[in-house]
Amino acid sequence: MPDGSAGRTGIALTERQRIAWLRLIRSDNVGPATFRDLINHCGSAENALAMLPELSLRGGATRSIRVASTGDAERELEIAYRHGARFLGIGEPDYPPALRQIDGAPPLIAVKGNLATATRPSIGIVGSRNASISGAKFAAMIAHDGGRAGYTITSGLARGIDTAAHRASLQTGTIAVLAGGLDQPYPPENISLLDEITEGAGLAVSEMPFGWEPRARDFPRRNRLIAGISLGVVVVEAAERSGSLITARMAGDFGRLVFAVPGSPLDPRCHGTNGLLKQGAIVTTGSQDVLDGLAPLSQLDLFGGTVVEEPEWTGGGMLPPDDDDRSIVVSALGPTPVEVDDIIRHTGLAASAVYLVLLELDLAGRLHRHVGGLVSIAMEY
Repeated sequence: MPDGSAGRTGIALTERQRIAWLRLIRSDNVGPATFRDLINHCGSAENALAMLPELSLRGGATRSIRVASTGDAERELEIAYRHGARFLGIGEPDYPPALRQIDGAPPLIAVKGNLATATRPSIGIVGSRNASISGAKFAAMIAHDGGRAGYTITSGLARGIDTAAHRASLQTGTIAVLAGGLDQPYPPENISLLDEITEGAGLAVSEMPFGWEPRARDFPRRNRLIAGISLGVVVVEAAERSGSLITARMAGDFGRLVFAVPGSPLDPRCHGTNGLLKQGAIVTTGSQDVLDGLAPLSQLDLFGGTVVEEPEWTGGGMLPPDDDDRSIVVSALGPTPVEVDDIIRHTGLAASAVYLVLLELDLAGRLHRHVGGLVSIAMEY
């Protein structure tokens, strides 16, 4: 039976902090990495909110940055409560422990259902929406056996393989990750399934605002959460260039195990999974392949790792970089992603100055962030 941790750890946000965190992550140009950098530089979300306009203008913004209001945050919290949901911060005890360790983990997620499900080691199961009968049965078998072994089963509530995985783990615990807000589940035919999940042993998770209808570009973000929550991802059936392969690639980037079920070369639904096997994914012909592969990982302390916290703030801080320093950093950047450490070595500037210039550029919409902490300049600006 996987353990994952000797015990849950973390510090609960106050209601005032939760409102400030929600305002900050809902403000323009503030993503997870920017959120973390703002907390590190400003000391708290409240201080960061006050400094957003100045920081973005120093980065070269041509218009005022939109800062989410207290009223907006309070309304979203109220909508969450009316739906039986709440927001979890990355440093709180019930936040999924494996998710908090990934690069760019969401500082806040909306959750509804059984919170105990979130803190157990998880197996991700993804695959074709147009699943075959045998593919759906295989996904259900993995989910059922994984659940009985003590794992939570995580998937994306889609048709086909996702649906089979969720249904097979309703009794043991499953996490449905949504591409839209928790009140905008997709597809519509799985609304009743989502109700079964959240009213039973499962949990619904989203990083998107309530009322947000999922769009095509939101599904890769959902896939990132599936990969981040899971210790390993099982791909049962996947066509070439499918969303399931995006999930598998992200899982590999996060250091997770990737399992692939071999299929007929004549079935287009298996071309992606067979390709994963050629790239080194673990051959999976039964549940034991997954359980054996994950056994060493499931005993690790999942509750360690980097956590965004609000440190004691003294009101101090370094002076802002001057225009010459900004010009040096901007000149060092190009359209090709580079490591921040390389920028520091190339420019000879203090690390704190480089990080602050990058933060200013980010808030001004002039910086692109990439996987692995790489950055590039937005040339179209």
